[in-house]
Amino acid sequence: MSSLTKRDLPIGIFDSGIGGLTVLRALQNTLPQEQFLYLGDTARLPYGTKSPQTVKNYALNANEILVASGVKALVVACNTATAVALEALQEKFYPLPVIGVIHPGATASLNLNENGPIVVLATESTAKWHAYRQVLSQMAPHREVIEWPCSLLVALAEEGWCEGPLVEQIVSKLLAPLFAQLDEVKVKPACVLLGCTHFPVLKSAIQNVVGDIPIVDPAHTVAEEVQTLLLEQNLLRLSPTTAKTGFMATDGVDRFARVAQIFLGYPISSNDVELVTVIPTIVTSAQKAVG
Repeated sequence: MSSLTKRDLPIGIFDSGIGGLTVLRALQNTLPQEQFLYLGDTARLPYGTKSPQTVKNYALNANEILVASGVKALVVACNTATAVALEALQEKFYPLPVIGVIHPGATASLNLNENGPIVVLATESTAKWHAYRQVLSQMAPHREVIEWPCSLLVALAEEGWCEGPLVEQIVSKLLAPLFAQLDEVKVKPACVLLGCTHFPVLKSAIQNVVGDIPIVDPAHTVAEEVQTLLLEQNLLRLSPTTAKTGFMATDGVDRFARVAQIFLGYPISSNDVELVTVIPTIVTSAQKAVG
């Protein structure tokens, strides 16, 4: 395939569901000339309740659909899948570039050059697996990282409850024990990092609760990282034709289309969403022993 043809290929974006659409939105804003193909593995969500090996298997075989469709890069717009499957995806699909959301988010939080702990709002699984703490400890070994589970915010986001007094009351109640602990030792966080791709749609409500503490949305840094990568590999799309975005889901295309508007900021039809079937990878006992 020529470089010219490869430039016109879409960027593949993968998530276990719908939250990754916030990453797609950031990519569309940063790279409006690019084409995108989004896959939500809605038949098998949530990934957070599954074992790491299962998440890895799900991510590998779901991304085979994107790769088979023809993409020039993969963005793993799921914190859970990034935490446990990024290296496996990079190895399986090499030399195709594969970018996760955790490292860009960690980089953005450190670039603020603020003192104090970094508070990561995340789902229970991301917090339990210390996904951000592991990355941040490698980048800044002495930096305190507090991972705070806020899984309830996922449901609020998907129901479109994104702002207003009631939402702020719920956010305040979820964060109250954390800030009580911090107030006791007179510590102010350097920032609040949104460690779940659902949370950016709740950013204004969260900001109203945390006051002047900066909020970091990794989606913007992911988009900048993808832009840099495409520049370095001479893969930026130059075609004057209108860029297209395709959507695929493994279940519930009607609900996918309905909820997508909350995360994208514009409506899509269920006719715009292709229903695809994931063929499970059969893992033998020998592979399990090695893996």
